[in-house]
Amino acid sequence: MHQLALALHKKGYSISGSDDEIFEPSLSVLASIGLLPNKLGWDEANISADLDAVLLGMHARADNPELAKAKMLKLPIYSFPEYIFLESMGKKRVVIGGSHGKTTTTGMIMHALREGGILFDYLVGARLPGFGQSVDITDAPVIICEGDEYPASAIEKRPKFHFLFPHIAVLTGIAWDHINVFPTFENYLDQFRIFLEKIEPDGLLIYNQTDLVLCSLVEECNRTDLEKVGYGLPEHRQHDNTTEVILDGNSTQLKVFGDHNLLNLQAAWLVCNRLGMNALAFSHAMGSFTGASKRLEVLAENENRIVFRDFAHAPSKVKATMQAVKHQFPERKVTAVLELHTYSSLNEAFMPHYAGALDSADSACVFYSPHAMEIKRMPALAPEKIMQGFGMGNLKILTKREALEAWIGEQAKENDNLLLMSSGNYDGMDAAAIAAGWLAQN
Repeated sequence: MHQLALALHKKGYSISGSDDEIFEPSLSVLASIGLLPNKLGWDEANISADLDAVLLGMHARADNPELAKAKMLKLPIYSFPEYIFLESMGKKRVVIGGSHGKTTTTGMIMHALREGGILFDYLVGARLPGFGQSVDITDAPVIICEGDEYPASAIEKRPKFHFLFPHIAVLTGIAWDHINVFPTFENYLDQFRIFLEKIEPDGLLIYNQTDLVLCSLVEECNRTDLEKVGYGLPEHRQHDNTTEVILDGNSTQLKVFGDHNLLNLQAAWLVCNRLGMNALAFSHAMGSFTGASKRLEVLAENENRIVFRDFAHAPSKVKATMQAVKHQFPERKVTAVLELHTYSSLNEAFMPHYAGALDSADSACVFYSPHAMEIKRMPALAPEKIMQGFGMGNLKILTKREALEAWIGEQAKENDNLLLMSSGNYDGMDAAAIAAGWLAQN
């Protein structure tokens, strides 16, 4: 939300905002341009009849006093994606959806278009090198949006990507997640069926044809006005822990790796090609793409060890990340640490979906914080249920940060990679310090 506030302020709009908590770096950034609220918390006095609109973030609950005042005054109230659509009605809209790979695919498209000198607006869910913001709204003719299937706001429970109405849509794959919101897999699939119907008339759907569930869903869609283009892995070669990709005869050495990233790249290429880029320009751009924050991000490395941090938390993401690291560095062992942090991953009923996810690790640990579970008001999760779900006999299960830090230190071996996977922060663990300590041992 603060990123949207920055973008609209830069565009010349008069912006105000409220929140009960504001953390760094958001706090300093807002303060530097005069957008930091005078006090934290909610106050109905902040809402007045002269406002053109109220934009509602996910942190504001349904009983929020400022929301109640806005409703009483009959002010226009928009969720984040509803407002993005309002600002982009005259633009060509590109929306990247799917259960995994959205951020990286969006980031690849953004990086390539910028390198190619093509003007665009954007909305992306992570920090990307070279982009100061995660949202930008200007007068550009194109907008690139990461399309999240999570609810739009406290009063608008439909998924965010249902409000963006793309001219070009990408679906990267489907794997059940967010079971606190979508209680059955069929209910989750329905959200993607609806998304297909939201694509603009005579639009383009680019989809991952290696995903059988997604292929079945696309086959179900009987829209005759929709162009459907499937994609798979691009031509590529492996060389000494690096990956080379070949597009229309143009060869490029990549800084990212893994089949999942090659699939992301192929989707990004199909989008950029439709937006006017040729293969040579796109390939050149991909050679300098280093990935999004926390997507196989290198925290530290030396000649025989690398510490990666990755956002992987859902089973499909964990499996893809594990496979990528093992395939890219076949001669190295892998120590894997996975934090269970989301509603789905901390749900006992969801645990069987993790079966085999960490099997390729040489040593593996699952961490979860009882404090995080209390905040989420979730029932206790028994370690034996985690063991049964993952089906890995030598899996270490820890619930205290200090014990996790000690265990990681004990695993440090020569010619070994460390993979830290989480959508959280391991109950406040200093990942950078852990990475430095890992390299310093032996």
